[in-house]
Amino acid sequence: MAPLFLDPGLLRKRALLQRKLIGSDGMGGAEESWSEVAELSVHVEPVTMAPGERLDQHEAILTHRVICRARGDIERGMAFAVGSRRLTILSVHDPDESGRYLVCRCTEET
Repeated sequence: MAPLFLDPGLLRKRALLQRKLIGSDGMGGAEESWSEVAELSVHVEPVTMAPGERLDQHEAILTHRVICRARGDIERGMAFAVGSRRLTILSVHDPDESGRYLVCRCTEET
């Protein structure tokens, strides 16, 4: 099987890698915020769009493939902020086990 070829020239978009922070809202609940970890060059590809429901509302669930250079601190639950969009990371893997790139499966928050 031939190794997977990833073109570094595809990494043309800038994205902020973010980590979710959960703190107290002062009323017994939780408040969610995002903290910037790094700025990266990425390639974003739409993968699927499927119908879904959230809180009895019909909505589209969009998934994307985000490719970036490998980093040891990227993990599930983090997000890429690309322009006004936030792509939450569902899975992370090294596609050719070379330690050069990561492919992240993400879902877009709407």
